[in-house]
Amino acid sequence: MADPIKKIALKGGKVRYRFVVDVGTDPATGKRKQLTVTKDSKKDAVAEYGRIQHQKSTGTYVARSNATVTDLVDMWLKAATRDVERATKRSYEDAMRYVRTHLGEKRLQQLTEDDVESLIDWMLTSARRIGGTPGTGVGVRTVSLTLGRLRAALNLAIRRGLVARNVAEHVTIPRAARVAAKAKAKARVPWNEDEVKVFLGHVAGDRLNGVMLLSLIGLRPAEVCGLRWRDVDLDAGTVSVETTRTLVEGDVVEKEAKSESGERKLPLPAVVLVALKTFHRTQAKEKLAAGDGYDASGRVVVDELGGAVKTDWLRRRAYKLMEAAGVRKVRLYDARHACLSWMANNGVPDTVVSAWAGHSDLGFTKRIYVHPDPQSLKAGSDKLNKLLG
Repeated sequence: MADPIKKIALKGGKVRYRFVVDVGTDPATGKRKQLTVTKDSKKDAVAEYGRIQHQKSTGTYVARSNATVTDLVDMWLKAATRDVERATKRSYEDAMRYVRTHLGEKRLQQLTEDDVESLIDWMLTSARRIGGTPGTGVGVRTVSLTLGRLRAALNLAIRRGLVARNVAEHVTIPRAARVAAKAKAKARVPWNEDEVKVFLGHVAGDRLNGVMLLSLIGLRPAEVCGLRWRDVDLDAGTVSVETTRTLVEGDVVEKEAKSESGERKLPLPAVVLVALKTFHRTQAKEKLAAGDGYDASGRVVVDELGGAVKTDWLRRRAYKLMEAAGVRKVRLYDARHACLSWMANNGVPDTVVSAWAGHSDLGFTKRIYVHPDPQSLKAGSDKLNKLLG
């Protein structure tokens, strides 16, 4: 076999050693790609030739590239968002925006675990630009999402032959940050039964009584805003959850439930059915009073002129009612937690609680949404009292 390393005599008498090796095919053209390597000594040329051949045989060869981390982000987003919903696409872009800002100009093949750890530390301490005090840290959940997307992007880089290993694979979020985030989440306690009753007593005569009750029976804010009157059977006393209405990049996006489990028909508690019938009559009166100025959007949750509303509109009005009622301000999602917790803590089977929530995973419902409250713990104490006699 001929020696692949050739001796090259340069002008001036200097000697160098060169070889040409196949390094695969160009994914864009399908043509063979070749790499030319020149070294000052034959020993260095032999070593480099052997290294390349070994890496080719083990599938770990990576050709030198000037691609930056930003180039990788662009490539991954193009592949990852090819057939996803707009909200999902936006979440991927938001997660990778931190990577662009902190690491974007760095050459991809020079990226190290230290660089990824630096990204995590920066995000936890000073990466925030909106949604709070600029210059402070973002939440652990945001950091976790970004780290997960970066790992996925680097896996794509490995498949495309741009890097040999995933330097984000073993990087983790510091334990202290995770403990602090867990403590913060634990401090966010849903309403207990007494608080729910106080709130219900206050909103009983309010225009939005039926709307607030929809949140208190466990519907998501986007599901409440997405309801149409044709989804509500006022005779049978049921509500079909089929559509969500939410905000993405400031625009209203209406879409079907994100999963088969999320699309569900629920029997309405009597008090909710009565409240919705009242609200239906109220809207009829508002339409008559407004005349041609009425929108008649067909939505259950509308303003006084019939216009469909967004989730931020619903939240603002809920917070005003909480303040007027003198109860703790909680997220509407926490009202959903309170509903599912009460059902689970009062003997409703897990399968029913999960189906009511629109989940396919029973464990997820109990792990995330079900919280023991003082009343349910007291019930446990009463049961033990009977046992211990």
